[in-house]
Amino acid sequence: MLGTAVRRWAVVAVALPLAAAGIRKVTQVVEARRGPSGLTKGMRQFADLLGMGRRPRRRFF
Repeated sequence: MLGTAVRRWAVVAVALPLAAAGIRKVTQVVEARRGPSGLTKGMRQFADLLGMGRRPRRRFF
């Protein structure tokens, strides 16, 4: 039971942010070659959803 919890935590804490960073990098490369498109916009939104840390900070609340 503890091993399952540790594996689940590792996926959430390590693998998802790495996947988000990889998707962002691929998106940048594709946009540099072909320009922005609906696909790259969707990839960027998906990376933001996975990364959960790239949102702009709120100043007051």
